[in-house]
Amino acid sequence: MATQTKDYYGVLGVKKTASTEEIRKAFRKLARKYHPDVNPGDKKAEEKFKEISEANDVLSDEKKRKIYDQFGFYSDNIDPAAAEAAARGGYGPGAHGGRTHGGGHTQEVPFDFGGFDFSDYQGGQEQQAGGGFGGSFRDIFSGMFNRGGASAARGPQPGSDVEYQVSIDFWTAIHGGVTRLEIQRQEVCPTCKGKTTTGGSVECPECHGSGQVTQMGGRMKFNIQCPRCGGSGKVQHTCPTCDGAGVVTKRDPLEFRIKPGTRDGQRIRLAGKGNAGTGGGPAGDLYLIIKVGTNPVFTRTGDDIYVTVPITMTEAALGAKIEVPTIDTHDGGGRTQLKIPPGTQSGQKLRMREKGVPSAASEGKRGDQIVEVKIVVPKVQDERSKEILRELAKLNPEDPREGLFAGV
Repeated sequence: MATQTKDYYGVLGVKKTASTEEIRKAFRKLARKYHPDVNPGDKKAEEKFKEISEANDVLSDEKKRKIYDQFGFYSDNIDPAAAEAAARGGYGPGAHGGRTHGGGHTQEVPFDFGGFDFSDYQGGQEQQAGGGFGGSFRDIFSGMFNRGGASAARGPQPGSDVEYQVSIDFWTAIHGGVTRLEIQRQEVCPTCKGKTTTGGSVECPECHGSGQVTQMGGRMKFNIQCPRCGGSGKVQHTCPTCDGAGVVTKRDPLEFRIKPGTRDGQRIRLAGKGNAGTGGGPAGDLYLIIKVGTNPVFTRTGDDIYVTVPITMTEAALGAKIEVPTIDTHDGGGRTQLKIPPGTQSGQKLRMREKGVPSAASEGKRGDQIVEVKIVVPKVQDERSKEILRELAKLNPEDPREGLFAGV
């Protein structure tokens, strides 16, 4: 675990007072954006993903977060008991700490100084009267731990969420149905079962079996617990299938049901179907973003259906009962009659109650169908028809454009 001073709260974009759930939610949101599967070959995104994973690993763990909040950085080599004692100004059980002197008191520092070597520690950084190590104390330890070898084993990490856009046709969105697609996601390694190792151990190549490594902090030498083997002196064989990742990338067929009334842009959540977690962590979720196709006759807005229906000039003037298509007609339903009131104007909208889309949110409810009428003027060619229209104009002499000039 890196120990250089980092603003983990800033990395995840949360306040220092954020709850564990808020921290995990922020991590998942960023993980969806920067995950290597979403940004193949993007080194910056890969580094950003590592950074937010590191921040989440510390802040989502209560004990690690407490140490981070206390010292401004975190290391697996910090003794939690001694850290607790340091916070109280005393000694913790089993803590092997050093002391800083200043202000007339002695304070326990939560680090193991068993291999502390002051032989090379000379010059301007020696202890000053009443001053201790001064302001450089944290910088020394931050740099020291950050130069270690491979990180110690991390705790359970949740898998990231996965998003897929799914295209369905107009009628499947309205009436529902089963959709199939193939998705790519990370699954638990079948060889190591997510443990990253395959059992059996060999001498740690970092500490050569001693369990400790020597680090330099300025001019000081420290013997610290080996970050690779955790002090055991041995490391397990890395799983050859997943190369120690604990997960493998696979493409799997997926079958899921579309509910009647599903809307364009709707997000369908399949819990636990995202990328597998590592170290026993939970899997992320799979989000399916629905893209609904269009129809040449109907237009949909929410649960309402819109359709334009042509009518004749006489139907508009005298009124009529006409047959109009509805979405039920697609399933073999009968044609539906619509009453056209006398004097209907072109562009006028008539509402057909509960002839729209079944509501996905409220079972048993439906939207409406909105019919926009369009008056079709006939092409009059015979003299008899023209004579009748001239007579009609004499009987109805009103000028529909009269009001147009009133405000000019």
